[in-house]
Amino acid sequence: MKNLNRINLGGLRAIEAVARTGNLAGAAEEMGVTVGAVSQQLQKIEGLLGRPMFLRTPQGMQPTERCEKLLPRLARGMSDLSAAVDIARREHADVLTISAPPVFAAKWLVWRLGEFSSEHPDVRVRIDASATMADLNTSDVDACIRFGKGDWNGVRLVRLVDQRIFPVCSPALADALKSPRDLSKVQIIRDRGQMFDWSTWLGPNGLTEEILGEGPVFSDASLCLDAAIAAQGVFLAWETLAFDALKSGRLVAPFPGRFRTGNAFWLVVGEDTKPSKSLAKFETWLVNQMNSECCPGHFL
Repeated sequence: MKNLNRINLGGLRAIEAVARTGNLAGAAEEMGVTVGAVSQQLQKIEGLLGRPMFLRTPQGMQPTERCEKLLPRLARGMSDLSAAVDIARREHADVLTISAPPVFAAKWLVWRLGEFSSEHPDVRVRIDASATMADLNTSDVDACIRFGKGDWNGVRLVRLVDQRIFPVCSPALADALKSPRDLSKVQIIRDRGQMFDWSTWLGPNGLTEEILGEGPVFSDASLCLDAAIAAQGVFLAWETLAFDALKSGRLVAPFPGRFRTGNAFWLVVGEDTKPSKSLAKFETWLVNQMNSECCPGHFL
C-alpha cells in the first residue's frame, strides 16, 4: 500500500462524492465543507494522479473514462471505511446493534428495553427492525433475534424460548366460545405470512379448517393482534407476541389447549464473533426475560 503514501484520503473521497452527486455543491454538502474546498481537493488529487478525473460541463461534473473505471472500487473502499469507523465508534461507545423482526420488536422487545437499560446503564442498544437475517460477518449488527427451527448455517445459536400457538380474542367475544367447535360462529383473523395454519391447532382438537368462516386478512401479525383486541375476530397467535395483551386483559385465550410448534425464538450470533461483555449481558437478560413470561396452559 505504499502507493497510498502521497495520496490524500480527502481527495479520493471528493472524487467519489462528486461522481455520485454529480456536482461540487452536492459533494460539499455531504462532506461538510465548502464548494471551494472540494474543488481544491479535486485539483490536488488530479495533480497527484497525473490526469483529470472530471470534465467540467454546463450540465455538471462528468467523470472521465479513467474515473469511471476506478469508481466501483473507490465506492467499495469508501463504504468499507465508513463501516470500519462505525464499528470503532460502536465498540468505543459500547453500543449493541440487534436485528429483530418488526412484529417482535413492536409487540415485545421495545416494551422491555427500558428494564435492560435500567439493569445495564453502561450498554446502549440500537434496534434494527428487519425481517431479513443480517450478514453477521460484514454488517455492524452484533446479533439477530429470529424465529424458526434453528437450522441456519455458519452461525452460533442461543435458544431463547420455545413457541406455542393458540387462539386469542377480545373478552367481548369469549362468551360465545364454549368449545373449539364454536369457532364456526365468529370471524377468523388471518395472517398472510403466518408460518402455521389453523389445521395445526384444530387437528389435535379433532376438527378441520372447514368449520372456520371468513374474516379480515392482514400481511402482518402485529395488525392481526390489534384486530383481535378490537373484537374483529379470533386470531391464532404466538405465545410471546400475545403475552402483554393477555396479561393486561385486552386479549383472552378462550380455550386451554396450546400447540407446541417445534419452533423457537433464537439469538443468532456470527460463528467467528467473539461475544463482547455487552452482548453477553443482553443474551443473559433476554433468555431470563423471555422464559419468565411463558404462559401456563394445557399442551396439545
